[in-house]
Amino acid sequence: MNAVPPTSASLIAALAGLLPNGGLLTTDEDLARYSRDWSGDHFGRPLAVARPASVEEMSALMRHCHAERIPVVPQGGLTGLVGAAVAADGGEIVISLERMNRIRSISPIDFAMVVEAGCILEDAKRAAEESDCLLPITFGAQGSCRIGGNVATNAGGFNVLRYGMTRDLVLGLEVVLADGRIWNGLKVLRKDNRGYDLKQIFIGSEGTLGIVTAAALKLFPKPTQIETALVGLRSVEDAMALYARARRDCSDLLTAFELILRGGIEITMREGKDFPDPLGKAYPAYVLIEVSAGGLIDLSAMLLGFLDGVADIVEDGIVASTRAQAERLWLYREIMVERQGRGGRYLRTDVSVPISKLADFVTDALFDLQRARPDALAVTYGHVGDGNIHLNVVPPEGMTPEAIEHLFEEAEAHIFAVVDRCGGSISAEHGIGRVKQKAFLERIDPVTLDLAAGIKDAFDPRHILSNGRILASTSALDYR
Repeated sequence: MNAVPPTSASLIAALAGLLPNGGLLTTDEDLARYSRDWSGDHFGRPLAVARPASVEEMSALMRHCHAERIPVVPQGGLTGLVGAAVAADGGEIVISLERMNRIRSISPIDFAMVVEAGCILEDAKRAAEESDCLLPITFGAQGSCRIGGNVATNAGGFNVLRYGMTRDLVLGLEVVLADGRIWNGLKVLRKDNRGYDLKQIFIGSEGTLGIVTAAALKLFPKPTQIETALVGLRSVEDAMALYARARRDCSDLLTAFELILRGGIEITMREGKDFPDPLGKAYPAYVLIEVSAGGLIDLSAMLLGFLDGVADIVEDGIVASTRAQAERLWLYREIMVERQGRGGRYLRTDVSVPISKLADFVTDALFDLQRARPDALAVTYGHVGDGNIHLNVVPPEGMTPEAIEHLFEEAEAHIFAVVDRCGGSISAEHGIGRVKQKAFLERIDPVTLDLAAGIKDAFDPRHILSNGRILASTSALDYR
């Protein structure tokens, strides 16, 4: 165990007094697991880790940090990918929400639940299911990510097509402000038109305006039927034509429509155990389709009827006959995401374009990448229904760290240039954090930047909350 630097000793002692019963961690062994995010690319050793167990402890902690101008960064499950929740090395206090993890209430009549920010998403989903309800936020990291992080990053996932982003599922929030005050906007009302909707300010703010401590979330009736199909197509253009028809013919029962190019399928076939070519023949593009419903609808007949009607587009396909088979079809996508980097670093992009321009974006971006960097492997997949494409770039084996950095900069510049031409966004669901800050600030217009800076000043006048995320870093000592 390393000794705490003398200059930090009084700070640590004061924080320890606010957080009894193991609420403050300071040893190297304890700090290690709070110092690196899921990607493995972003590392920062915090000065200490504060773990408040209640909103009252969080409030007291923030009052002290505000008074003493101590920079802090809130942290959930560390599943983010843009460096937003990793401390600036040695200079920030991490505030972990992990001990604030209770499910406060579930109401099947309101179709709502109130959950503390440190609750793991999968635990919240399971609790909803026990009340015969569905919390629809779904993605690969749901076994590790926490509700507060989902809200702070406005998380997306597979079900955005039907249920929307996290923003669309939040009914109310409880937030501790930078100065320690508690904003209680925690309500389950579906309609409340009294002035400014303040909760929207905090959703997607990446911990820069306040610390979400609890959320009231919309629930839905738990589906009694789920049907899944994987189909092969000649092109991304055909995938988009299929999407347009699926939206009309499957209506609001369409839950997921996931695009995977052939290269992604081959990653799963190569890396996954016992995963043969899913359709027996290679196709340039694949789509995972999922529909869900309850009640008296014959969902299987509807999906089969739809697929029969699009035989002019679909080359081949398989419809899962059991949930186990459906889960196996989804593994083709999940294993691809896990193994695409060959165990090393790779460039992750998370862009969105108008749905009508998605095929053009994929075609143009892949063409530009192939022409500029034929040595790199491009892996393309995404959530077609919301225009969100992940176009990732894997460096060739044996490349030096310096060459990898140059490759990433060059590839990202090409991808973002196509995004700009399509009128899209450089971040669809991962956020800005520190990793995308430069690209974000290069593209933001002066009026938007001025308004954003004004909001930051209003909510965090001393700039102690997640300083240097989204907006440029400013010394807390410059603010009074």
